[in-house]
Amino acid sequence: MNILRLDASMRKTGSYSRILTDKLIEQLTSGKNNEVTIRDLADGIPLIDENWIKANFTDVDERTCEQKVCLVASDILVDELYKAEHIVIGLPIYNFGVPAAFKAWIDQVVRSKLTFRYGDNGPVGLVENKKAYIIIASGGTKLGTEIDFISDYLRHILGFIGITDVTFIDSSGLGRDESQTLAHAHKAIERV
Repeated sequence: MNILRLDASMRKTGSYSRILTDKLIEQLTSGKNNEVTIRDLADGIPLIDENWIKANFTDVDERTCEQKVCLVASDILVDELYKAEHIVIGLPIYNFGVPAAFKAWIDQVVRSKLTFRYGDNGPVGLVENKKAYIIIASGGTKLGTEIDFISDYLRHILGFIGITDVTFIDSSGLGRDESQTLAHAHKAIERV
């Protein structure tokens, strides 16, 4: 099984999303022959800019060398996504949203004619037959509450590119009851 691991926490140590992602990866790979690709978003993801936009919307056969170079990082990220059967995302909530580096990753992989296309009835996701696990960690923002702005966004954007089998592992609300929240998350991981 090929697994793509995305770590979105900017904290390299002491990050609950990273700790729980370690546990989930261990659970998924136990006793199996697996290849895990690790993409640590804290190491940096290029932001899209005007040159990227122009290159992306230029037909592949008409791209200049400069435009091809501009899309190299994006092409690598899209390739990682396509190769994976499972996507494991360790995602903290920062200021009621996803970390900027994760949004940058989304911008790099959501590409017309590559990960989605427009059909007669609207957009069609092209990244199919994938399973996504998203470990959410937060101090105070609980999933499913009126201040949870990310779970619907994540379901939508992943579904937009074709990833509709999404499981959330909830470790939100760590600031309120850390031990109970972590115990709940560990049990959810064990059930995977």
